[in-house]
Amino acid sequence: MVMNFSDFINQYKNKLHSLFNVEDDIDQLSLTRGLPDEIFDEVMECKPLSVFIPEEYGGRGAKTHEALSMLEASSYESLPLSLMMGINGALFLQPVANYGNEEVKQPIFDRFLHENNMGGLMITEPDFGSDALRMETSYKKEKTEEGQVYKVSGTKHWAGLTGAADFWLITARKTNNNGDLGRDIGFFIHDSRRGGIEVEEYYKNLGLYMLPYGRNKIDITVPESYKLQPKSIGIKMMLDVLHRSRLQFPGMGIGFLKRMMEEAINHCKERYVGGQSLFNYGQVKKRLTRLQSSFTICSAMCAYTSENVPLGKDVSNMDLTANAIKTYTTDLMQQAAQSLLQLTGAKGYRLDHIAGRALIDSRPFQIFEGSNDILYQQISESVLKSMRKLKLKNLHDFLSDYKLTERASDYFSEILDFKIDHKLAQDRLVELGRILSRVISLEFTLRLGDKGFNQQLITNTVNMLRTDVERMVTTFVNKKSPDVVEDYEESSSWFDAVTPKFAHSS
Repeated sequence: MVMNFSDFINQYKNKLHSLFNVEDDIDQLSLTRGLPDEIFDEVMECKPLSVFIPEEYGGRGAKTHEALSMLEASSYESLPLSLMMGINGALFLQPVANYGNEEVKQPIFDRFLHENNMGGLMITEPDFGSDALRMETSYKKEKTEEGQVYKVSGTKHWAGLTGAADFWLITARKTNNNGDLGRDIGFFIHDSRRGGIEVEEYYKNLGLYMLPYGRNKIDITVPESYKLQPKSIGIKMMLDVLHRSRLQFPGMGIGFLKRMMEEAINHCKERYVGGQSLFNYGQVKKRLTRLQSSFTICSAMCAYTSENVPLGKDVSNMDLTANAIKTYTTDLMQQAAQSLLQLTGAKGYRLDHIAGRALIDSRPFQIFEGSNDILYQQISESVLKSMRKLKLKNLHDFLSDYKLTERASDYFSEILDFKIDHKLAQDRLVELGRILSRVISLEFTLRLGDKGFNQQLITNTVNMLRTDVERMVTTFVNKKSPDVVEDYEESSSWFDAVTPKFAHSS
């Protein structure tokens, strides 16, 4: 019988708190790479990954709100642990559940449920980071004694759990008869027990010490049944996988933001400067209010994803929503870490302090699974494409009738009432994408307020988002694209600029 979710998540929270705060010290654990086996085993005793596995295979049912709650509990205690769980769930178990052959699902899920196995995803290559569609890892089909198989070869890097995962999803392009690589993408499930993956180098990643990263040489043989089956084309399947993962980023973000908020409030109440509590200073209150608003925005995103992204839904066309959620969630995470470090001062500037560790661990979230600069650009391109189809040039006219911004746009009826150049420069597209992500987030926040969420937090968050959007739009409307000075060395020595003056005076 499946445990009641309330009991399940409380058991998991209590276990993590005990492991990282009573039996061991997370501040010290975080100084060494990897997670001790005994701690990993105790974490996995709670079966956290069961939230990603459908009920018919022995899991909890793959319910989105349960998955986000598990990620939240993990990130409150340890952001790297939450990322580990997110990689397993969003980048392996959910794709297998949606696209795996029926004959392979049960044995794979059984190993996760009963043997504490781990799974990851390999897409990125050394020469093709964000340009994933040009990947050079290739595959071809062959007939062997064990039946039809796929031969996959290439090089992958920056895959979380390098050298540690029991299963991998590996992407590759088909080798055509003429030796060229096809445009479409194939996904292959690889059981690490079959060998064929050589870790050529482990990277000294700046943060996220709990997860190993590195460069992997791939030369594997995959049984025919272990190839994922797209419902149309492989590229659309990849978009579904990546968008679903981005839509679940708030699960990792919310626990982290709550921890940053609570650590900051507690520190400021206990710390006295100039004879009064740090909590009473205006600038400090401004930072704390922004932390609370970040927590509120991320809560709204969790609510949206829980209600709109069930496991079986194809989200390959939800690029705008997924990109807006991923970018702004991860920006909020980094900003929150920066604020906590500023508030804690020098003592926070240490890897064995939560503030310093949070700063380093949250930073790569703005880079992996799509660099935020690129995703902000894609948000704008998506909106401009829709505006062209509707033959609209006024931004507010479009947003007021768009499902993700129809209520939020009322708060910007004047400031967003301007025409958009459909041929914006790339840097302007990035700026516009930032603006749009905030307007969309305001929409989510208003919807959360309708559900009875703390109204004071909602009001403060609405005001913060309005202020941010107004400031960003003012800059966007008035700013001109800069030109890089290529001959910057010419007449650019401050010493030469002041030397004649001093020579004359001497």
